[in-house]
Amino acid sequence: MAQSSASSFVLPLKSSLHIQGGGSVTQLQLPAAKRIQNPKHRQSLKNPSSERKTTIWCKLSESKYPSEEPEDEHVEGSFRKRDVWKQLNGLYKFSRPYVVMNTLVAIPSISLLPLKSTADLSLPFVAGLFQALVPSIMMNLYAVGLNQLTDVEIDMVNKPYLPLVSGEISTEFGIAITSTYLLTSFAMGVIFQSPPLLSALLVRFLLMTAYSVQLPLLRWKRNAFLAAICILIPRAMDNVATFIHIQKYALGRPIVFTRSLVFAVAFMSLFSTIIALSKDIEDVDGDREHGIQSLAVILGKEKVFWLCISMLLIGYGSAMAIGASSSYSTSKLVTVFGHCVLASTLWLRAWSVDLDNKASISSFYMLIWQAIYAEYLLIPFIR
Repeated sequence: MAQSSASSFVLPLKSSLHIQGGGSVTQLQLPAAKRIQNPKHRQSLKNPSSERKTTIWCKLSESKYPSEEPEDEHVEGSFRKRDVWKQLNGLYKFSRPYVVMNTLVAIPSISLLPLKSTADLSLPFVAGLFQALVPSIMMNLYAVGLNQLTDVEIDMVNKPYLPLVSGEISTEFGIAITSTYLLTSFAMGVIFQSPPLLSALLVRFLLMTAYSVQLPLLRWKRNAFLAAICILIPRAMDNVATFIHIQKYALGRPIVFTRSLVFAVAFMSLFSTIIALSKDIEDVDGDREHGIQSLAVILGKEKVFWLCISMLLIGYGSAMAIGASSSYSTSKLVTVFGHCVLASTLWLRAWSVDLDNKASISSFYMLIWQAIYAEYLLIPFIR
């Protein structure tokens, strides 16, 4: 059909040429465009079934090649998932997991100290452990959240990776979740009807609020001594309160302080002081810029660093002496050997720390936290 149509167009074109002698073309006139009358085509236009076929084909093509709207919805959904993941990751960083891990190790360790035998590992003990653990975690989350909310400008210099500074979570969200932690902690403390636990929560709330908030006579973190008090006292209170709660309110026994509890309170108070001092070594630049008179700002990073190492070694030496004086051979072996390993590890690692490198300082600071976790594993062996 295409060949016949072409010939019907070419023939009139040839007839319009006027050829003179010598073969030159003198004139070319194209005829007016004529509509090609194709009987089959004319018939298809008159046939309504052809229109129906065309409509069906269009619908099939639409189903085969869908519009871009579902793809846009898919992309939008992936963005929503990405935003949710970003919020969850920011919330994880906001919680400062190493602080939560300390509570997860400390409360069960201290809860074991009042036990006299394996028979005490009963349902009341498990319930008492839960009552001590969860409110304490919530209050710790409040403390680290409040500290970040009030330290945004300092963290822009010291810790730009924190979620409030990096923008992973908003200030409004930070305030909301921190308030939720606080209310949940106090609500549980009241519901569980344990005076020692509620007292420990109240003390931590008051001191950590005084440590962070920028109000007259507060913001105690600006003073090295007051900052150490704000960290030391709540930790000691947590240990004593957990012991009393398990012994009296879970097991129903009279309060009798044990040798292991005295050791735990004394040793962890020393560790809390070391944490308070060592955490400021990395933050010297931002603290100095914002008028925070930490001991690292006053004395310098190197002096404070080696002061912390000396305190650690004194603490471990005392722990080995106490462990060696135990009448239980297992207790003696575990405590002496364990503290010897920890002391040696920290001492050898200390010599490789570059005090001009924030990553190196931060790595050693986290090693101190890991030493605290290990210490809570050793404390139940002090007998």
